[in-house]
Amino acid sequence: MQSSLTDVITAINTMWVLVTAFLVFFMQLGFGMLEVGLIRTKNAVNLLLKNILDYSIGSIVYWAVGYGLMYGAGNMLFGATYWFLQGIPEMTNGVPTYAYWLFQLAFAGCAATIVCGGVAERTKFIAYLCYSIVVSTLIYPIVGHWIWGGGFLAQMGMLDYAGSSVVHSVGGWAALMGTLALGPRIGKYNKDGSANPIIGHSPALANIGLWILWFGWFGFNPGSSLSGMQVGLNAKVAINTNVAAATGAITAVILSKIMTGKYDLGMVTNGVLAGLVGITAPCAYVSYLSAIAIGAIGCTMCYFVVGFLDKIHVDDPVGALPVHLVNGIWGTLAVGLFHETAGLFNGGGIRQLGIQLLGVVSVAAWVTVTAGFTFWAIKHTVGLRVSSKEELEGLDIGEHGAVSYPEFQITSH
Repeated sequence: MQSSLTDVITAINTMWVLVTAFLVFFMQLGFGMLEVGLIRTKNAVNLLLKNILDYSIGSIVYWAVGYGLMYGAGNMLFGATYWFLQGIPEMTNGVPTYAYWLFQLAFAGCAATIVCGGVAERTKFIAYLCYSIVVSTLIYPIVGHWIWGGGFLAQMGMLDYAGSSVVHSVGGWAALMGTLALGPRIGKYNKDGSANPIIGHSPALANIGLWILWFGWFGFNPGSSLSGMQVGLNAKVAINTNVAAATGAITAVILSKIMTGKYDLGMVTNGVLAGLVGITAPCAYVSYLSAIAIGAIGCTMCYFVVGFLDKIHVDDPVGALPVHLVNGIWGTLAVGLFHETAGLFNGGGIRQLGIQLLGVVSVAAWVTVTAGFTFWAIKHTVGLRVSSKEELEGLDIGEHGAVSYPEFQITSH
């Protein structure tokens, strides 16, 4: 009887992990639709193909090397076993290791895809593929080992339930280094320093992407329990995830009306995503009311960072930096502020907040150095940016000999 009960529990947990992994995998489509809707028609094929290759390349290199660096036996800085999944135990955290690997692969794919939007509309296709290999093979797995794989941050007690730092900050810091290496798109900024809006071609596609991402986040966050038996925890995480996203949307509507006199769909999209990214680390550790505060604060920071980036001429076509970098940091620190027992606002003192801050700084240092070097090396080898002619005509024609909308094709900026 006991053996049968154990088998049932294992089956439930395995199906939970697999189904939530499928939801996180589905987020790749969400990223693709969101990003392609926020760029111009002449670059749509290019972005969609990068989105496919992100996950495809990640599937191979994370199997070969990334998982071993992240979860293999090693030291406080990196794992050193499980190359090509050789020698893995049959079970990990109560589920078959193959199921656990698939769940972790879906997260790795998200981290790489975040960068795609930040460097959109001017990056060589081959350059992007080179970067994608590095992030899935090395940059992401090392951070994952530090925080989730028993590395030094995990040993110190850093908490990141579902990846505000491990996934979103990694993608955000890498996107920042890519935008700095590339420079702004042609026509984005005037000689007097003012910014020209470059409008994405399809709010409808971007909105579809948003809803897919919101849906997928119910795998991203609740799935991180790795157990379908933890019904109370899973429900709490799902509710906190939802309320942070909803609060982000409401806050964005209010802010956009106050600041511009209009209700801005694009800002509301970013507000929802800011709430989702911000709640990803603390979702299991905070109350419903704290989730509301986290979503509202994250959206507010996102709103003002968008304007700040334009002032310093950092061209981020889809908002990867204010959404993923800023709120990845915010979500990580929010654990130290709002944790129900260890948080500063709940009488827990500053210890947890200090550990979370150390995690933010460590991730920032690692990713900026490694991603910065990667983009520098690409720039001086295969080349990083397309020619001005290609950029003005569109990457779809120059890189792929195709167009997304053959009935019309915009070739100016």
